[in-house]
Amino acid sequence: MDIYINGKKVRADPSRAIGKGGEADVFQLDSTTALKLFKPPNHADYQGLRHEQQAARDRIQIHQQKLAHFPQNLPARVISPKALATDKAGKTIGYTMPLLQHTDALLRYGERSFRQRGISAQTVVQVFQDLHDTVAKLHFHQVVIGDFNDLNVLVRGTEAHLIDADSFQFGAFPCRVFTARFVDPLLCDPTAPLPMLQGVPSADSDWYAFAVMLMQCLLFVDPYGGVYKPKDLTQKVVQGARSLHRITVFHPEVRYPKPAIPYTVLPDDLLHYFHQVFERDLRGEMPRSLLDNLRWTQCLTCGRDHARSVCPHCHQHSASPAAVATTVRGTVTATRLFQTEGVILHATVAQGQLRWVYHDRGQFRREDGSALLQGDLAPNLRWRLQGETTLLGYQGQIVAFHPDQPPQRTAVESLGSAALLETNAGATYWIAQGQLLCQSFPPASRDAPARIGDVLPHQTRFWVGPRFGLGFYQAGNLRVAFVFDAHRPGLNDRVQLPPWPGQLIRATCTLSQDYGWLVLTTQAQGQIHYRCVVMAPDGTIAATAQAASGTDHWLAVIGDRAAPAPGCAIANFLLAATDDGIIRIELRGGQLVQTKTFSDTEPFVDSSCQLLPASQGLYVVKAREILRLAIA
Repeated sequence: MDIYINGKKVRADPSRAIGKGGEADVFQLDSTTALKLFKPPNHADYQGLRHEQQAARDRIQIHQQKLAHFPQNLPARVISPKALATDKAGKTIGYTMPLLQHTDALLRYGERSFRQRGISAQTVVQVFQDLHDTVAKLHFHQVVIGDFNDLNVLVRGTEAHLIDADSFQFGAFPCRVFTARFVDPLLCDPTAPLPMLQGVPSADSDWYAFAVMLMQCLLFVDPYGGVYKPKDLTQKVVQGARSLHRITVFHPEVRYPKPAIPYTVLPDDLLHYFHQVFERDLRGEMPRSLLDNLRWTQCLTCGRDHARSVCPHCHQHSASPAAVATTVRGTVTATRLFQTEGVILHATVAQGQLRWVYHDRGQFRREDGSALLQGDLAPNLRWRLQGETTLLGYQGQIVAFHPDQPPQRTAVESLGSAALLETNAGATYWIAQGQLLCQSFPPASRDAPARIGDVLPHQTRFWVGPRFGLGFYQAGNLRVAFVFDAHRPGLNDRVQLPPWPGQLIRATCTLSQDYGWLVLTTQAQGQIHYRCVVMAPDGTIAATAQAASGTDHWLAVIGDRAAPAPGCAIANFLLAATDDGIIRIELRGGQLVQTKTFSDTEPFVDSSCQLLPASQGLYVVKAREILRLAIA
């Protein structure tokens, strides 16, 4: 496609792609400018999807007028269009905007695994104070965000920037798109099985979405999270429709998620506000005082954070970090191997050996207590372990800490803020200058890294297991998946991953000797969807599964978690942790089937846990402790 900006022809370089949403692709033009291109009806992402193709035609037609009349002098945190991008005939196909770098979507601030790596609850309050100012100023200018959600808010430090401004509502241009998790139920059909926008967004609906995001980021659960199991089965409501019936986490028949923070940590005035908004349909601007008076503190007795005058869940820690405790529940024996008042950052099992790295009292340490370095937590630190060597990916480099040797540094690419670095028992793998590289250990070896194959710079995700690795990259119309042997060079990039519509939110993977289990979380037409692809070492697809968020399907249960991996892959099955205990998913005749729930494991796991294989059971890695489970 020919692209012109102010009469000058430009190129959308796939290697400089920086974002891919359901409606557009975003590319970096220079050090200060990004280019957003609307997907045309013939875009590869819309192949075979007639509804999406027609929506793309309608969207581009509306933008011929809407972007030309876009309001000026909006708040500084709004990433507004700068110049229109046109095709050769002068038709608007996108726009340029200021380039934002080193940001994370607000969605990640509602994930415990991301937040526990160095982002405090008080920092979250500051982010929402900043966002509150921007929302209030937009409404002053008679602009409504409309599709206000945690993917179109990008956070840098304590700044909250609003993107996707082309969907804003102003003048004669209503906002016609919505995200189900954040749409105001007052604007939806109350008899529908899922929230469907039928009214016109307003300032009130923006503030409703603001409250949803605030609660999610403070408690790691949205207002309609948890599991609703009414005793009276005639009152049963599908998960996705709970907002339409105002069935919140405060309902006595809703089971609160284990990984979430108890809402009793919030002050009474904020809790009352949430009750009023989500159960009593209170609308209007959120009182700024609720944020300004929100002060988080750490209890000196139990060490937990809260925002009340008195700790609501105070209890004395009875076990030291080195203590071992054993508990038996039915067929399960749980033994605590490690506990810390800090946070466990990464754990792995290689050649039967459990190893981990953790942060406590300002120091990063290995499992034997040896100190690696001193410093503060940060969410963009990527830790990997290779025997006694510890690898840290950070700001374009890998720092390798070897016992009794000075640290070694190697250049590495990043995808967003995450260094593209993985390890297995025998080697380290990383991406640099568009090449997937591998270096075997011991680290004293002076052999040059082996080149496995070429990939798309800064756009490639990959994972590696004991036998093989897999990955994919996408930018614009380009989407390529690949597999590679963990022990020799060569990359098979002819893997045919099933297509997925919409915006990719998260990709996780775990590999056994026999299969890789890839789980993709996407958002399309305002709904969250999950896809599981089970892949053999030669790249053939052994099985796939799909599920929508809010259903009882096993994939929705494990897909909704923001854990580093979907579970523990062993032979042809997957073990995954849920709030109800560990479940087993088996590959049977080309289908993925949940075959068992180990209900006796329920007291020892939740959906945020990482599972790793042990010689006689499983290791359960939590934020502050590691257990070994033996199942009779």
